Amino acid sequence: MSKKTTPEIAAAASFEEAMAELAQLVADMEAGDLPLEASVAAYKRGSELVKYCAAQLDKVDNQVKVLEGEMLKPFAADAAPETAE
Repeated sequence: MSKKTTPEIAAAASFEEAMAELAQLVADMEAGDLPLEASVAAYKRGSELVKYCAAQLDKVDNQVKVLEGEMLKPFAADAAPETAE
């Protein structure tokens, strides 16, 4: 029986929750207190969370590109104001 990891990731209701879980996994692994099996499971879960977060970021990036193309003008942070002499 082959399950996709998406339903497990869906338990993280948001990008922020997934990042928080990932940060906790990293802290637990860095502490070195996890047994080998738990470390492997934490690594696997962390890998799934990284993929989920990357996909969420890509989705948002694509939405921003659509908005920039249709509604927004490019933002030039280093452009000088026109009234400056």
